Amino acid sequence: MSAAPPALDPVPALNRSLKHLQKAPVRIVHLGLGAFHRSHQAWYTQHSPDAAEWGIAAFTGRRPDAAEALSGQDCLYTLVERSAGGDSFEVIGSIVEAVDGADISRLSQLVAARETAIVTLTITEAAYGLAADGTFDAGATAVSDDLRALSAAASGGAGTPTTPLGRLVLALAGRMDSGAGPVAVVSCDNLSANGDVARRAVLGMASVWGPGLVEWIGRNVSFVSTSVDRITPRTTEADIAEVAEQCGYRDSSPVVAEPFRNWVLSGDFPAGRPRWEDAGAVVVDDIEPYENRKLWLLNGSHSILAYAGQLRGHATVAEALADPLCRKAVEDFWDEAASNLQGEGLDIPRYRQALLERFGNARIAHRLAQIAADGTTKLRMRSVPVLTSERANGRSGSGSALMLAAWIDYVGTAPDLQDPLAAQIRAADALDGSDRVQALLRLVSAGLADDPNIVSLVQGLCGSFAANPAATATTTLI
Repeated sequence: MSAAPPALDPVPALNRSLKHLQKAPVRIVHLGLGAFHRSHQAWYTQHSPDAAEWGIAAFTGRRPDAAEALSGQDCLYTLVERSAGGDSFEVIGSIVEAVDGADISRLSQLVAARETAIVTLTITEAAYGLAADGTFDAGATAVSDDLRALSAAASGGAGTPTTPLGRLVLALAGRMDSGAGPVAVVSCDNLSANGDVARRAVLGMASVWGPGLVEWIGRNVSFVSTSVDRITPRTTEADIAEVAEQCGYRDSSPVVAEPFRNWVLSGDFPAGRPRWEDAGAVVVDDIEPYENRKLWLLNGSHSILAYAGQLRGHATVAEALADPLCRKAVEDFWDEAASNLQGEGLDIPRYRQALLERFGNARIAHRLAQIAADGTTKLRMRSVPVLTSERANGRSGSGSALMLAAWIDYVGTAPDLQDPLAAQIRAADALDGSDRVQALLRLVSAGLADDPNIVSLVQGLCGSFAANPAATATTTLI
């Protein structure tokens, strides 16, 4: 007796035939295929009036999983906009190719293509290889390994870089050889003057190739600075199930985001770009005030909540913000940051109020553990500039110093520390008293660590966020 045929799955898989979406030609190459890119730049590209001309080929970072999952459904995915009033669903099709980041051959082929006009980056702050003083750190382990790989490749050997920057430099060398012409490199990471940071990092990597590549990059590659903003938490199994139930198809890779979005760009696009401004992006000559508003007010308060909130037993941004002790720390830091923000159109009071509403959206489960990663890199941009400016103007800077104190307390309790300087943090954490505080501060800023008054200030603020037993009990039950 033959076996019965398998039952047909009543829920079809998401694909382009199902949604009648055509693929645009690849003209943008993206490094760092992740949830934020898919909720932000890919959304803006889809909503540009010339979207049919601008397809994105996106490469993963450390693992191929996201590329494999997206490729299995024609690179389509569902964007779930989650507000207090409910969820809305939209299929995004602007990514037309999803590739394992280790496929350097395909990356080089695409970057060398004359049709490619833009290379965008969401590779995280830590991936730019910056030292504590903000300069390119050629001695960092992954960077030095890639420098050797690039040197071998430049000499005709088998150099295989593993970092996004190393891979980009190898691909740019291929574009130089192909004669494909100018291209724009656009950083979409949370770094002040991220275009300049990307330029320093790329040129630092390219210098081992020889002066020819450095000179070609100087003449042919523009580095665009951006300020990006959209809270995008990690997708859960419950999100995947909701999409299947509400949309009637299976999507292995939906993305959840808040309704709010913002993108400010400054720089040249010598080979053209989508009309992102028609989708709501803002193009400006001077991006610094917008960068600082976002880095300090949004990202800075995120860092406070990440460290203080976890010390208090909270798991999400909304939970931490509801804690009066954490809320006061955020407001105090905002007061300091606002006194150092200048520029027309910033409207700081309205921006602060909007942040409170966004952070308080309990339906966006933005995990504090996710925000807490890479603290040494993030704090250099979120706390150090404000604290330095406050001290220079004769004020205490206690609000920004409290962020550092919360981080110092947090690293002493975190069992799984995600940071490019994790080994150095553990070594510094083994010290006692002011020696410990000074050693940890040095990993963030040598200038702060060399100021005994700042060391004393930060040390005095350590222990400010005693555990909240009620919150810990609640979190355990969830």
